[in-house]
Amino acid sequence: MSKVDIISLVCEKLDNNCIADAKKIINKQYPFKKTTVNKRSYSKAEMLQIFVRDGFIDRYTGNKLIFPGTLRILSELMPQEFPYHLNWKMDACHIAWWQLSPTIDHILPIARGGNNEPDNLVCTSMLKNKTKDNFLLDELGWNLFPTGDFEKWDGLINWFIKYVENNRSILNCNYIANWYKPVKHVLNEKKAPVF
Repeated sequence: MSKVDIISLVCEKLDNNCIADAKKIINKQYPFKKTTVNKRSYSKAEMLQIFVRDGFIDRYTGNKLIFPGTLRILSELMPQEFPYHLNWKMDACHIAWWQLSPTIDHILPIARGGNNEPDNLVCTSMLKNKTKDNFLLDELGWNLFPTGDFEKWDGLINWFIKYVENNRSILNCNYIANWYKPVKHVLNEKKAPVF
């Protein structure tokens, strides 16, 4: 029986003043599943590990993404042409922040019982993250694309490192400084067999 058919049957029972039967149908055919909601918690280093693991590929589209620190350098150097907004206001930041900046998404959403373990986390754009929200992939008709190859596409993270090291004053921007701190550590781990 489809979900629509279940609700239609419940409405029919309610029309006949059979609320007990309606409740039974819901409980058996389309039950509410309360989940324990975990806290969303990961550091920049943990986020970076997922970005690197996934090769800066949007796992919901297969498209390439760009390291957030690189985008922020562009915004710092070209604030009118490539604006950034702390709260991602659409009328105040360049659309590239939504389309190209990697974020972390939970394949099984936290609100639906998902956890913060690496196998439940994927790299995706802010646009796809917001679109997916608390839905399951099959509810949206989405598939999970394979990880990218970090050796072939690094999300311009190596450009970021080089630029910062040649222009240390850019670290006056806290956003850039906060990303710069974990970059070398995570990339050193990437080279080690542990990662």
